[in-house]
Amino acid sequence: MGDSDEAGGEVGGITVTIPPVQPASPKAAAGADAPLVEPDVLERVLRVAIRRGGHMAELFAEDRQTSGASMDDRKVEALSSGRDRGAGIRVVVGETTGFAHTADLSERSLLAAAEAAAAVAREGGGGVHLVALPARRPAGPGAAVLPSTVAKATKLELLARADEVARSAGGAISQVSASYGDARRRVLVASTEGVLAEDDQVRTRFSVQCVAAGDTGMQTGSEAVARTMGFELFDAADVGEIARTAAARALVKLSARPAPSGELPVVLAGGSGGILFHEACGHGLEADHIVKDASVYTGKVGELVASPLVTLVDDGTIAGEWGNFAVDDEGRPAARNVLIDHGVLTDYLWDWLRARQEGRASSGNGRRQSYRHLPMVRMTNTFLLPGAEDRHEIVAQTARGVYVAKLGGGQVNTATGDFVFGTTEAYLIENGTITEPLRDANLIGNGPETLLRIDAVADDFSMTPGTCGKDGQSVPVGCGQATLRVTGVTVGGTAA
Repeated sequence: MGDSDEAGGEVGGITVTIPPVQPASPKAAAGADAPLVEPDVLERVLRVAIRRGGHMAELFAEDRQTSGASMDDRKVEALSSGRDRGAGIRVVVGETTGFAHTADLSERSLLAAAEAAAAVAREGGGGVHLVALPARRPAGPGAAVLPSTVAKATKLELLARADEVARSAGGAISQVSASYGDARRRVLVASTEGVLAEDDQVRTRFSVQCVAAGDTGMQTGSEAVARTMGFELFDAADVGEIARTAAARALVKLSARPAPSGELPVVLAGGSGGILFHEACGHGLEADHIVKDASVYTGKVGELVASPLVTLVDDGTIAGEWGNFAVDDEGRPAARNVLIDHGVLTDYLWDWLRARQEGRASSGNGRRQSYRHLPMVRMTNTFLLPGAEDRHEIVAQTARGVYVAKLGGGQVNTATGDFVFGTTEAYLIENGTITEPLRDANLIGNGPETLLRIDAVADDFSMTPGTCGKDGQSVPVGCGQATLRVTGVTVGGTAA
């Protein structure tokens, strides 16, 4: 957005001030894209939204462009591209939120959305009321995005290269699937609280999944890379190495034995185990669960909730990580938030609405899937800080246990902290040595108890990208940790 003079006015005793836009991202400043909504239109829309009284009115505009390609069994299965533009308008009156969204960014449609959101907010009764306005096709093409300047043939060459390398890993590889995707998301947030911010987010990903066939049946392995950056991702990421890793995971499972069952020490490899802490304690530290008393961590700020070796951080400012952005979806700057400091709970994650209820500031964790959704408290990049131990020594000091090289998906009950996670690559530890591969099993435990049982943390920190689902919305996040040991986790294996 270009510079504009400061404009303002008083509506119903509430001053509406639209300051000059300060692009939150260097990419936004450098681009030649037209603003999603002109400053004078923003002012008029917010005036309409708030003119009959209200605590806050907010406009969130979004322009998302995506492209993707996939290959399965040496055949290109899909080539896709898409674009989605629109805006959501939120009006808060007391404890009631009115929300309307439209796929038309014209002033007429934005004013209609503002009227609709304000009307349902004034109905009162608490809660959230949603209104969807008719969609219209966006006018005009968007500006080129860096990944879109790369020929489709070049992207397909990456898929073909991954397929070739994966199949060369061994004759037992019977199927290879590879996929590429990129997205550019331009957002603009303006509110009657003086917020006016924009961001320009470009994300690129590549993944490979392999199937190996043998005497033990069909086994799968996968690997992916995903970063908040453009096609330059592949200057550092080797699709051949991604394919080899996926194939190796599938092949090693062909000789895997059933996993043991019962409570055992578990060593989580760096990076992979981050999803456990994202689910097992991260969600329980989101303020919407806290204010509803639906979290095991409610009322425990200042208390020891984890091993002194544990410092848990949520940080949306880490450049390149999958959960990175300049401003959240309420226009607040991304921030580094220390949640647990050497075992002591220090704070929760906050969006604007929950922070307002508690008389404090947002922590920059208001996120939404798209302009069609209301923001809610969400994590960004959530990780445990590394320790000082050597990862090999941690294994060597473990007489018997399970080494988890890669975790799969899982679920958690935030009210109790109980969780279940699957393993997708794991090995037996015997006499301090990693030995036989294990078939997929479950890790079953309790988040607070697991945090207290961490007795060793290494220095080999790494991150893993992921997609976090909550209340029907999905957003990109990062998870991370160094290799660490939990003294006891229930392993749901099948070995006698």
